[in-house]
Amino acid sequence: MAEAYQPSTAEELRDLVAVAAAEGTPLEIQGAGSKRGLGRPVEAERVVRLAALAGITLYEPAELVMSARAGTPLAEIERQLADSSQQLAFEPPDYGVLLGGEPGRQTIGGALACNLAGPRRIKAGAARDHFLGVQAVTGRGDLIKSGGRVVKNVTGYDLCKLLAGSFGTLAVMTEVTFKVLPAPETSLTLLLRPTDRGAGFAALRAAMASAYDVASAAFLPAGATSRSSVAEIAAARSDLALIRIEGPEPSVRYRADALKQLLLSHGSEIGDGPSITLWREIRDVALLARETPTLWRVSVPPGSGPDILGALERQLPVSWIADWAGGLLWLAIGEAEDDGGTAVREAIAASGGHATLIRGPVGLRERIDVFQPQPPPLARLSARVKDSFDPNRILNPGRMYRDV
Repeated sequence: MAEAYQPSTAEELRDLVAVAAAEGTPLEIQGAGSKRGLGRPVEAERVVRLAALAGITLYEPAELVMSARAGTPLAEIERQLADSSQQLAFEPPDYGVLLGGEPGRQTIGGALACNLAGPRRIKAGAARDHFLGVQAVTGRGDLIKSGGRVVKNVTGYDLCKLLAGSFGTLAVMTEVTFKVLPAPETSLTLLLRPTDRGAGFAALRAAMASAYDVASAAFLPAGATSRSSVAEIAAARSDLALIRIEGPEPSVRYRADALKQLLLSHGSEIGDGPSITLWREIRDVALLARETPTLWRVSVPPGSGPDILGALERQLPVSWIADWAGGLLWLAIGEAEDDGGTAVREAIAASGGHATLIRGPVGLRERIDVFQPQPPPLARLSARVKDSFDPNRILNPGRMYRDV
C-alpha cells in the first residue's frame, strides 16, 4: 500500500515534492480522488492528497472573480456563488457516480486540472477559458505563480492554460483564481421531436448558428430519455433534440418563439426546475446505462456526428447521447473486441476527432491508449514540456501517456 501524505500548506507540499524529486520517488496526486479512475492507472509509492489545502481565499462578486485553495470542494464554491446569484459558467460535470464513487466530492483543483466543462461549453468555453491565476509546485519542487485576477494581468507564458487539462502531470496546484459570472435569471428548454436523427442534429446546428444565443444543444435517443428523472422527458418515449435558452425572462420567451419559427417546430417546453435537472443529467452523463463497463467520450465536428454514430451502431453494441450540438458523443459500449476502442478511433479518424476512455476496467486502461494518441511531433513537444516541469517524471507518471 502506498504511503499517504496530506500537506496543509503550499510550503509543506513544496518540501514534500522536492524530497521526492531528489529521491526519484513517484507521487500520485489526488484532490478528493473522485476522478482517480479517469486516465491510465498511476503506479506510485506515495499518494499526496490535497484535501487539507482547502478554503475560499478571495471572493469579489462585483469583480466576478474568486480564488480558492485547490482542495476546496466544488460544492462549497457553488454554494457561495449561489448566495450571490453567480455561477461557474463552464458548468463542471460531476463524474463521481459515473466512475463508481459518490457524487459531490470533486474539488476545484481537480475540475481545472482535468479541464472539465459541461453542456454550456459551446457558449461559455472550457474550464481553461475561465482560469485566471495559479500557484503550484512543479516536479522540480519549485513553488511558482502565474496569472492574476484579471485576464490583462497574464503576460508572457499563460501557465494556467497549460496546466488545465494536464491531469496533475506537470505541477501540483495549490491555489487557483478563476472568473465567475452571473447566474441566468431563468432557463427554458425546447423539446423537439425530429422526424429522424439527421433532422434532429440539423436542427441543433441551425439553432447554434442562429442569432438567438443558445446556451446548450443536445440529442437524446429514446433509450436515454426513458432514464430521465424529469417527467416530461421520461414520458416522451421518442428521440428528442434539446435546445437550452437562458437569460432574462422576456428575452428567453422571445428567443424561444423565434427558434420555433426558424426550425418550423411546435415542440414543447420545460421551464426552470425541470430544465436545470435535465441539463445536470446530461452534464453528468446520467442518462446512459450504468451496467456497461466501457464509456468513451468522443469529440468530432458536429456535422460528422450522425454518420459516426451510424457506423458504430453497425459494428458495436452501443448506447449513446450527444451534446454540444453533436460535437460531443458519449458512447457506452457493451462486450466487444478491444472494448470498442479500435472501432471508435477508426470511425472518427477521417473527421479529425479524438476519443478518450472515461470509464473502463483497470486492465483495459493499462493496455490501451486512454487519451487520443498524439502524432509524433506533438508527442515530442509534450515530452519536452514534461521535462521542463517534471524532469524526474514523479508527478502522476503515466496517467495520460506511457512514460510521460
